[in-house]
Amino acid sequence: MSIESPLKDLNILVTGGTGSFGKEFLHTVLTQHSPRRVVIFSRDELKQYEMRQIWGDDDRVRFFLGDIRDADRLKLALHGVDFVVHAAALKQVDTAEYNPMEYIKTNVLGSENVIRMSVEAGVKKVVALSTDKASSPVNLYGATKLTADKLFISSNNYGKSRGTTFSVVRYGNVMGSRGSVIPFFRAIAAKGEPLPITDLRMTRFWITLPQAVDFVIQSFTDMTGGELYVPRIPSMKVTDLAEAIAPGADMIEIGVRPGEKLHEEMISTEDSRRTIMQEGRYVVLPTLAEWGFTDPEGEQVPDGFSYSSNTNDLWLSVEGIRELMAQLEL
Repeated sequence: MSIESPLKDLNILVTGGTGSFGKEFLHTVLTQHSPRRVVIFSRDELKQYEMRQIWGDDDRVRFFLGDIRDADRLKLALHGVDFVVHAAALKQVDTAEYNPMEYIKTNVLGSENVIRMSVEAGVKKVVALSTDKASSPVNLYGATKLTADKLFISSNNYGKSRGTTFSVVRYGNVMGSRGSVIPFFRAIAAKGEPLPITDLRMTRFWITLPQAVDFVIQSFTDMTGGELYVPRIPSMKVTDLAEAIAPGADMIEIGVRPGEKLHEEMISTEDSRRTIMQEGRYVVLPTLAEWGFTDPEGEQVPDGFSYSSNTNDLWLSVEGIRELMAQLEL
């Protein structure tokens, strides 16, 4: 028996919808989930033009030019919308260190606009995308995303009584996304030059775009408001990634960049006290939930647990990385 999609016949808006996630989300939703309407909200007219070349003839798709910093524009775009995926963000770690206020305006104040305008528009559910850099942040980008996570979770105190619930999805590096290291390494290897590795010990979490999209859609089904969902995904060594991309290539260690961690973390030891494990994912429960949050079923993680890329129990081998790249045609 088929299970009906949580997005069937609904109006959905994706902030930052011209990014890698938004493109994959739009393709998946249109081909598998029968929405009534999908609104792609972004500030990049060129990327919207490029997406219109693919989806412009589908009368279920709307393109809305705007910036989440502009609350009035968001309010117009959210009219009649049922679900929101908040994917808009400034994301470059080093750029954030040089332009901190720009990141605060988009990642924090822009997120506040999404929250307020979603409640005013009567949106039913909002899922905000987070990052592993928001856990125990050591850089400004991670700090802004942690602040945004807290905003979305705490906004259930205000939104839920008015019919709007908020949850967060946090995952790691996305294979094949815009800015991926894969084409960069290939270009370097093609010149016969050694691959620059910041630190030969470095590890990272790894997820594919289709997996990220499916995880977000599943979260819409399960959320009651206040959950922070973290998928159980594999880790990989950066040296194994380099070997998978360019077999036998020399590697040169160039040092960790400002604001960069040696290993990423998605759930800290402190947060683990409020974390339960379910099949295929972890759920971090809210710190303070005066809206009447009901703990979901699951097993409490062990005392002292942290979900870090170097202590993960799931790993991608060199061959496993190559198989994934082949599946994704990267």
